[in-house]
Amino acid sequence: MNTPAIGIAPHPRVPVLMLLDTLAWFAAVYVAAAIRFSTLETRPVLRVSESGGGIPLYGVLIVAAIAVACHMAAAWRLRLPHGRAPLGSFEELFLLGSVLIGSGAVATAVNALIAQPFVPRTAPISAAFIALVFCGWPRALWRLLTSRSRPRAGETASADVIVVGAGDAGRELVRSMQHDPQQHWRPVAFVDDDRNKKHLRHRGVGVLGTTDQLGRVASRTGASTAIIAIPSATSTTISRINDVAVDAELDVKVLPTVDQLLLGVHHSVVRDLEPEDLLGRRPVSTDLESIAGYLAGKRVLVTGAGGSIGSELCHQIARFGPASLITLDRDESALHTLLLSMSGRADLESDHVVLADIRDARRIHRVFDQHRPQVVFHAAALKHVNMLERHAGEAVSTNVLGTLNVLEAAARIGTERFVNISTDKAADPVNVLGYTKRIAERLTASFAYRSPGIFLSVRFGNVLGTRGSVLRTFAAQIAAGGPVTVTDADVTRYFMTVNEAVQLVIQAAAIGRDGETLVLDMGDSVRIADVARQMIEQARKPVPVVLTGLKPGEKLHEVLFGSDEADVRPVHPLISHVHVPPVEPSSVRAMSTVDTNDAIVRDVASLCERRPRLAERRS
Repeated sequence: MNTPAIGIAPHPRVPVLMLLDTLAWFAAVYVAAAIRFSTLETRPVLRVSESGGGIPLYGVLIVAAIAVACHMAAAWRLRLPHGRAPLGSFEELFLLGSVLIGSGAVATAVNALIAQPFVPRTAPISAAFIALVFCGWPRALWRLLTSRSRPRAGETASADVIVVGAGDAGRELVRSMQHDPQQHWRPVAFVDDDRNKKHLRHRGVGVLGTTDQLGRVASRTGASTAIIAIPSATSTTISRINDVAVDAELDVKVLPTVDQLLLGVHHSVVRDLEPEDLLGRRPVSTDLESIAGYLAGKRVLVTGAGGSIGSELCHQIARFGPASLITLDRDESALHTLLLSMSGRADLESDHVVLADIRDARRIHRVFDQHRPQVVFHAAALKHVNMLERHAGEAVSTNVLGTLNVLEAAARIGTERFVNISTDKAADPVNVLGYTKRIAERLTASFAYRSPGIFLSVRFGNVLGTRGSVLRTFAAQIAAGGPVTVTDADVTRYFMTVNEAVQLVIQAAAIGRDGETLVLDMGDSVRIADVARQMIEQARKPVPVVLTGLKPGEKLHEVLFGSDEADVRPVHPLISHVHVPPVEPSSVRAMSTVDTNDAIVRDVASLCERRPRLAERRS
């Protein structure tokens, strides 16, 4: 039994465009001949010499037919009327122009080779350029009209928006919005501070003012939302634009940073403004070649891999192609979440997923003997200032003795590079967290003297959005209706996004010298009360702020450098190099973790103040 062939009907655009191009050629040849003869009078003759004046009508028809035949053959071969390029796009007009000029050249050659030409010899090639106008203008008009999409019958756009930034990202965002079949947003205006874009119009949307004129533009257009479409904008710029938008009673959205726009600009990636955008957006330049040099093809182990810093380290390290990435944490749920975020599946049976506690020295040594990591990032730590003030023994067990366990295991198997993640609390410490992390820095420096590998620390301040961070606390308090609690009206802290911090940690590990502590540039310190105010304004809720007073161990202002440390940046503009005195591991091993809390605090404070003995300085 034979099955009849099923034909596929061509898209309606195909015959329409072919008819348009055919008519354009006939009109173009006629106009070209009319220009040559300076008359519109026609004569029903074949050749120029027979006319005795006037346009040779039959000759025009023959030359146009030759050009049309060549045009259709070339256009069909290139699939031009079938939608090879978007209608009215530059790509389509370029291909169309090539086909027209090629067809005109063939028609010119045929017309010129006969003794008595059908039309003046220059008319066919002139007609090609005239036909480009006749063919291109309707296409461009169609593109212009259809690009200004409107809601369908019975549908309305959910919000009229002002796009802040008329650069590449802003223009691409407008295009995406206008092609959205659901019409979530309808762009009605751009604002941009670039004077050269003052009269720019893109897809029917014009630049109507600067960012300082957001309120006036919103009143003029009726827009209810402003979308900041500047992926490279710093937190200072975003904060300024946000203040203007809030004053104009506009909802504020934002595009993610350049690093986060993995699939390009699309309306679906637009999100609410977050505190991280207001506090921690800074471009970070990294030397990818130097980073890949110590990570690519190496066995890399990350302790505390399930935490905020550790998980981001794992994500970024994976991009550099390590031979293996060993993720170690004592929290099985955190490891499960990490694996899901990295690969979409939680392969907890993998040998590279290690459930272990850094307090258990024997277990840590077995892990290092099995995997023999060449690079170690030590991010496991207890970090809550107020809790550790009451549980100093736990802080010593994890931050000090746990770090010593990892250092000893790494030194024993010959780890090439060890990176200890520290905190600004270690600079002139006044609380248990600071004391224990300072000791961890000094232990790391000590192993730089006694082991062949490179042992260094990286110190930085608060990381935005981590578990237990002040931002998450404020967000929960605002969601509950308040009050938002701030310790002091003048208290300040340094902030950095987790992505930015980890980029610099990985870079610091590439440029750090043995025994150094590298301090990341955190920008300017920020008043916590201002952060609370901005988050309340974003939530549009009347939430009160209550001052609770500084708690034991809390500083009014954090510092990144100790009083005896200098800010020296010999390699990277955002990374300082300082030296910390080593401490003898044996003196650390002798510390008690079961004494009274006050006694343990006195011990760690005393050890931080004690200068190294000569024995500790041996190389």
